[in-house]
Amino acid sequence: MKLIKQLYIENRFYYFASGIVVLFLLSFILEWLFFIAQIAFFSFIAFFVLDILVLFFVKKGLIASREAPDKFSNGDQNIILIHLENQYNFPINAIIIDEIPEQFQIRNFKISKALKASEKSTLQYELRPTKRGEYYFGRLNIYISSFIGFVSKRYLFSENKMVPTYPAFLQLKKYDLLAISNSLHQYGIKKIRRIGHTMEFEQIKEYVQGDDLRTINWKATAKRNQLMVNQFQDEKSQPVYAVIDKGRVMKMPFNDLSLLDYAINATLVISNVVLKKQDKAGMFTFSKKVENTVIAERRNSQMNLILETLYNVETDFFESDFGRLYADIKTHINQRSLLFLYTNFETLDALHRQIPYLKAIAKNHLLVVVFFDNTELDSLIKNPANSIQEVYDKVIAEKFAFEKRLIVNELKKYGIYSILTSPENLTIDTINKYLEIKARGLI
Repeated sequence: MKLIKQLYIENRFYYFASGIVVLFLLSFILEWLFFIAQIAFFSFIAFFVLDILVLFFVKKGLIASREAPDKFSNGDQNIILIHLENQYNFPINAIIIDEIPEQFQIRNFKISKALKASEKSTLQYELRPTKRGEYYFGRLNIYISSFIGFVSKRYLFSENKMVPTYPAFLQLKKYDLLAISNSLHQYGIKKIRRIGHTMEFEQIKEYVQGDDLRTINWKATAKRNQLMVNQFQDEKSQPVYAVIDKGRVMKMPFNDLSLLDYAINATLVISNVVLKKQDKAGMFTFSKKVENTVIAERRNSQMNLILETLYNVETDFFESDFGRLYADIKTHINQRSLLFLYTNFETLDALHRQIPYLKAIAKNHLLVVVFFDNTELDSLIKNPANSIQEVYDKVIAEKFAFEKRLIVNELKKYGIYSILTSPENLTIDTINKYLEIKARGLI
């Protein structure tokens, strides 16, 4: 019974069987074919039995396992490894069918691999999740066939593994490596060297060529009888908050991810950069009320706390209450802070409804409103119009695109900084703005 569950008939079996049947049918016309058909039939049966014996004589002819990461990075390519070891003393052909989590909706997953006798091999494939949550793998099915190829034997490995999907933590490693290799400029990230005062005194040192003459300490110069200058360093431990709008405006999809997920991924990366700059990183979300709050701190466990909090953030279809946001910020954030507000405004009217609250927040904090360019409209504008309807569509698209630029100017008029970016460039543009603000000493 167990053998029957493991045994599968291959297509080659049916091809040979069909050929033998044809020979027997033709032997009614050509009698000399009957003897050939008999030889072919008995040879076929012999090879069929031999194929079963060589495959099933060894109980554990194959050892395999699936190696998945402890957690997936949302929106990134995550590598899955499959380790194979052929314990037969002859070459085999393996067909690997992995039961991938249903969220990916991959129905035709199959990998073919030929293994030599006693060969070990590792295969890999990639999965790109687009939603945070729990992903369940099923069984790892591997079908083994010999050089005869009439039947195959099924092996089952690695059953029921759950992998949680977190915000895009793989980007943390990417930006760290880029920073070490000094190649951030390739990705549009500006490393700005601060020249002049940074408002936090560090020490008095001897003047060397290139020092700012405005930092000369005349009293120390008179005492030492040589030029001495004050040395300053970047101010540290400044609170930086990521404020994420999780209302219905952030439900819009782009490249399989929602705008909310892009904001979450950017929050994780910018928090890591903030902590490496010795500032305090925090975050919270809002819709009808403020939730998922992480107080801005600079400690070893802060990144893990932010990651775990972002994992549970879900969007809703409510209209976000900016008045509630202002009240909560006024009550709970007493120190002047840098606030990155991730939201989306499609029209000036939408901005005008919220501008009183944004102006009130900007009085006590440095507010940066981050909203999104509609890349679908951009592609429509760039394509040539070949009909009256396409001309009409293009004019409407240009109107909406122009209104986005008007929103930037409107925010600037009230002293509110802004970032208008495409979703794929959100992380880079946010880091650029943070470095620029730090370099200019605005906080």
